[in-house]
Amino acid sequence: MSTLKVNKLRDTAGSADAITLDPNGGAVIAGVTTMTTARVTSGIVTNTFIVGAGVTISESGIEASGIGITCANINGGQISGRRNKIINGAMQVAQRGTTSTDNGIKTVDRWDTTKSGMDQLAFTQKQVSDSPNGYSYSYEIDITTAETAQAGDEYMRVQQKIEAQDLQDLAYGTSDAKSVTLSFWVKAYQTGTYAVNWYSQDGTRHISRTYTVNASATWEHKTLTIPGDTGGTINNDTGSGIHLAFLLIADSGYVSADSTSWGTYSDAGFGYGHNVNMGSSSDNYWKITGVQFEVGTQATAFEHRSLGEELSLCQRYFYMHANGEFNLSSTDRCPIGMGYGYTSTDGYVFVTFPTKMRSNPSLYKVVGTDYFNFAYSNNNGYPNDISANRMSNQVAELNFHTGSSWDQNASGMFRTYNTAARIGFDAEI
Repeated sequence: MSTLKVNKLRDTAGSADAITLDPNGGAVIAGVTTMTTARVTSGIVTNTFIVGAGVTISESGIEASGIGITCANINGGQISGRRNKIINGAMQVAQRGTTSTDNGIKTVDRWDTTKSGMDQLAFTQKQVSDSPNGYSYSYEIDITTAETAQAGDEYMRVQQKIEAQDLQDLAYGTSDAKSVTLSFWVKAYQTGTYAVNWYSQDGTRHISRTYTVNASATWEHKTLTIPGDTGGTINNDTGSGIHLAFLLIADSGYVSADSTSWGTYSDAGFGYGHNVNMGSSSDNYWKITGVQFEVGTQATAFEHRSLGEELSLCQRYFYMHANGEFNLSSTDRCPIGMGYGYTSTDGYVFVTFPTKMRSNPSLYKVVGTDYFNFAYSNNNGYPNDISANRMSNQVAELNFHTGSSWDQNASGMFRTYNTAARIGFDAEI
């Protein structure tokens, strides 16, 4: 049958007309200019329907207002499963503490703030509760001492390194290399144009984009998209895949080369398009939260994860085992673990990590006179220092030493004895 004609089809005004269903030519409804309702109770439609100005329904899916909703991107694309490749994008976890005046990852987990080439500039990085609706925290960089005179080799940036093996789906270095979209909330005292740089470490290639802070001291949502890098590569290993860097200061040596397309990394293109000098005044600050890095060209709603899940993801890179502020009572004693006195001045304790770390970690410690306690048989020893005797990415053997003596071969509990004492394990990229 090539043509089916159905009579007695009525429109909303009650007029009877005929509908012709032709498998070669689609559907033709004679005399009907407006239909408010259409119902198909059985059958197969193989052509395309256009509903109004914004919705197309076809056998491949539904496209609404320019956003493709197809079986492919529901099952395995942008809106499926876990989308955000950033860890701690809502700035919930700060194992090391909530404020620091140093370069590096010192407060909010996975986020590294570094200034380079500036002798006078001073800043504070911190986790703060100021945030847009739907978030509890943001990461703030606050200038405390300005440096107005800038040289060509000075920059300041906030960065997260994404592990290479978590980026294999981007298919860099192939014709299927995927576009990615970055979205985030930002609040800054200075208006102007800020740069963001993506650096692919294995391919030593980069690309940059800019965003504009339009209003001072106001939370604004930004979205940036970059194409896939068909000429690059990301190794399938535990090293760095992409450095995502937010520029806060970029002097003349970092802004002269166009880096809006993927190409070989050069310092001259690191902050291309950036025109804000955040170091110009101690009034200046910059805050960020809700950072999402996802496959595709559309920014989806931020993927909120539970605090427990976010903490576990962070502990692959850093694990704070003992913190003197996490005391059991009004004292400053935080358990480290059961151990023994190998000699009268050397004691050992074993620590198991809650998750397998990215690599064999280094020991993170804050030590001092009588910062630790070895309690055994109603006696106490007070080691002043600690070192790593042996470590893997799952367990560590720690050596306490340098301080008062204790009984050789005694067994007991090692613990902190000062609120400033810290023991952690660092496997950051």
